[in-house]
Amino acid sequence: MRLNYHHLHYFWAVAKEGNLTRTAAQLHVSQSALSSQIKALEEDLGQSLFLREGRSLQLTEAGRLALTYAETIFAAGNELYALMRDGEFRKRQTVRIGAVATLSRNFQENFVRPLLQLENLEIVLQSGTLSDLLARLSVHGLDLVLSNRRVHRDTQNPWQSHRLARQPVSLVGKPRRTRRPFVFPDDLGSYAIVLPSLESEIRAGFDLLCDQHRVSYRVLAEVDDMAMLRLLARDTDAIALVPTVVVQDELRTGVLVEYCVVPQLFEDFYAITVKRHFQSPILRSLLKRRDDAVLGKQSSELR
Repeated sequence: MRLNYHHLHYFWAVAKEGNLTRTAAQLHVSQSALSSQIKALEEDLGQSLFLREGRSLQLTEAGRLALTYAETIFAAGNELYALMRDGEFRKRQTVRIGAVATLSRNFQENFVRPLLQLENLEIVLQSGTLSDLLARLSVHGLDLVLSNRRVHRDTQNPWQSHRLARQPVSLVGKPRRTRRPFVFPDDLGSYAIVLPSLESEIRAGFDLLCDQHRVSYRVLAEVDDMAMLRLLARDTDAIALVPTVVVQDELRTGVLVEYCVVPQLFEDFYAITVKRHFQSPILRSLLKRRDDAVLGKQSSELR
């Protein structure tokens, strides 16, 4: 017996909507016809897919598993349609990139810069929380997600975390009036400091180092957005804890200087993808670039 994909599509639509009446209206079929199609699928599979509680429908364990397979099947169909529409590959390609909203804007720009030189390519950039972006990635709404956190795969989500670059984290600030080198951690007490928020892995590592050295510091501000951290470093007399890519322009012009590299503290940058039957050669080239190119320290061209 072969799977009836027409029945599976009806099940998938109801599972996504959670309501039989609304789904029937969206699909322009009667509620009874929709219900009978799902019942036929349940009989074919030998499993109940929904628990009917009044007017609402709840997925059974078998239903949740079936939904996982249905998502993959119909996402693959959408991918095939996008690639082969009108019987040929589309001449103008689209690359859809999501980035965690708090990620360095400089890093994002460095990552996409090679794409700006390509003809017949449209770039779609979206920002959001990591969970929202991963949801769009799972249904082929995005091609990859940029993050400073690795995402581990599970049975339902075969995430692939490609480490793009690793950069030491530094303390930066306005030019100092003394030529005496800044000594970490002894000189921390002489400055107010701008830090990433407590949820940041950089902050956790920094606090651990300070605890190990038994030193304290005076916090001017805690921010979860690297763009705001950059502004505070530039516009106050505080020092800031950042990967230097965040303030690359200010360091280049001398508005800010690097006081020191914090020992054993790094930030990793990842591109998160899911396994596709077809992956764009452009994306493969993006993921193969060296750290210096991704961080904007040397010219970067796609090969």
